[in-house]
Amino acid sequence: MDTKKGMHPVNTTLRLQNIRRLMREGDVSVDAYVVPSEDQHSSEYLAECDSRRAYISGFNGSAGCAIVTLTEAYLFTDGRYFLQAEKQLDSNWTLMKQGLPDVPTWQEFLYKKLPKNSKIGVDATLIAAQDAESLHKHLEPNGSKLVSVTKNLVDEVWSDRPARRLNPVIHLDEKYSGQSSADKIAKVREEMKKKKAKAMVVTMLDEVAWLFNLRGSDIDFNPVFFSYAVVTENKVSLFVNANQLDQGAHKYLDGVTDLHPYEEFLPTLNELAGGLQLDKENPIWVGDRASLAVTEAIGKDRYLIARSPLNDLKAIKNATELEGFRQSHIRDGVALARYFAWLEEQLENGVVLNESQGADQLRNFRSELDLFKGLSFETISSTGPNGAVIHYSPDPEDCAVIKKDQIYLCDSGGQYLDGTTDVTRTWHFGTPTKAEKNAFTRVLQGHIAIDTAVFPTGTTGFVIDSWARRHLWQDGLDYRHGTGHGVGHFLNVHEGPHGVGVRIAYNAVPLKAGMTLSNEPGYYEDGQYGVRLENIVLVKDVKLANNFANKGFLGFESVTMCPMHKKLMDMELLNVNEKKWVDDYHAQVWEKVSPLLKHDKRALEWLRRETAPL
Repeated sequence: MDTKKGMHPVNTTLRLQNIRRLMREGDVSVDAYVVPSEDQHSSEYLAECDSRRAYISGFNGSAGCAIVTLTEAYLFTDGRYFLQAEKQLDSNWTLMKQGLPDVPTWQEFLYKKLPKNSKIGVDATLIAAQDAESLHKHLEPNGSKLVSVTKNLVDEVWSDRPARRLNPVIHLDEKYSGQSSADKIAKVREEMKKKKAKAMVVTMLDEVAWLFNLRGSDIDFNPVFFSYAVVTENKVSLFVNANQLDQGAHKYLDGVTDLHPYEEFLPTLNELAGGLQLDKENPIWVGDRASLAVTEAIGKDRYLIARSPLNDLKAIKNATELEGFRQSHIRDGVALARYFAWLEEQLENGVVLNESQGADQLRNFRSELDLFKGLSFETISSTGPNGAVIHYSPDPEDCAVIKKDQIYLCDSGGQYLDGTTDVTRTWHFGTPTKAEKNAFTRVLQGHIAIDTAVFPTGTTGFVIDSWARRHLWQDGLDYRHGTGHGVGHFLNVHEGPHGVGVRIAYNAVPLKAGMTLSNEPGYYEDGQYGVRLENIVLVKDVKLANNFANKGFLGFESVTMCPMHKKLMDMELLNVNEKKWVDDYHAQVWEKVSPLLKHDKRALEWLRRETAPL
């Protein structure tokens, strides 16, 4: 598919002509057609065959929604992707910058901007049931309505659509997962009882993988496999292509769950709902990201839509998983030290390297590490202006050469049997400008503010987000993304339900001991450079001299082990405590990573220099 990488627009004229032809046909006959980013599991990262929004628009960022009318085409996305979308969309598209004043969300657009009595086509397997319910209420006064279109119109016009992957599914040993599948199922049933739910429908791929201690590779960078699950009071059903399960997975599941073909999920759910004596008081519980097709299969007034309990259970890591995060990040630090030392030497020697070659070398270093299973996302290896594109990824055929006199931003991560890593560092291999040092130092101060935060139990990530921005705000600067996201354990690198950011949803989920978070403030000077500093932290209980109202207090333990670039720090801006934090952090990195670098003298000497006290 020609939307995979790179920042060039794709000509979508023919694609839009074909989809509009189908929209006008008698059996469809809609005035607008919605193409969301997600697949039938509401996944953020997609299998190539499910990248419908990317195919129809040419924009391949992980968040956004396309709306095609009979005459216009609109792409809605958030601030992380404005620059990328501007570069990738051709002249057929209008970019709708969500979050800016007077720009509607895609949902608001449907009921505020489209003409009255509009018929809006959707694929019921791709639109969230909650979105559909809310839209129905808002569209009704206009005489407009959602129309479930049986065939996906993008699939109909996508002539070279790739086949769905059916890769092997393995059992993740409990020496890594720390908890049996039977124990997890029992905890889900406890949560079901609290809601008087007769069944729990699991539609998110990472939740299914977590529940059964299984991992796959049907989607790049995400150790998941296409599946659904249903848990009732006395039975568990897994809907999966059984041929994908390896011998170990089959053996582990024996006696834990019934197996059903993946394609039979919706008809079987419909059948189950018919036999369970359901009502509003005793419903089937579906997660808040389940599709309209799922609730339609269950039937009106027979389901409850609420955040999936698996989301919350999975978010709080057990002791085995937390130790896995620590160990995988120490090993990951070895690859990072080897890469940055190698890159510095190459540039010093005048070797010409492009961003993609840098990313490939970093992957090579990671692939030599114990328990490595792949990358956790596409490496963001970006020099100069490309660093200002928040979710940039270099096109191997056409990307910039890494320059000594430009800031270099590298955001990367690995998947290991014992954990998932995600780390960003910003370097300058020449002489940084005063503005670059100022921006870097302000971002560093925000990073330190989060890392050293102590707060009472019950505090949310929404509340502490401003601590990461305060120093930037003092200079009139800011950034258009969240400060932190949850991280899966050998699972998706982005995980909910918690996070640190200005999204109001984060205010509904208090931070709890055992949660994992990224700490990644940044600053982006469009057309010049980007700065981001990201560590993964574990939420932990903190014992203090006092304990107001016996609430208990929490703080963070940083597990990422890679130096912060001292050359980019403006020492006049850092206070005594911040300088001490840098020295203490660097001492920890040296202590944990240096013993594993005996085989690479260049990296060891680089690490010695980069972690030396200020």
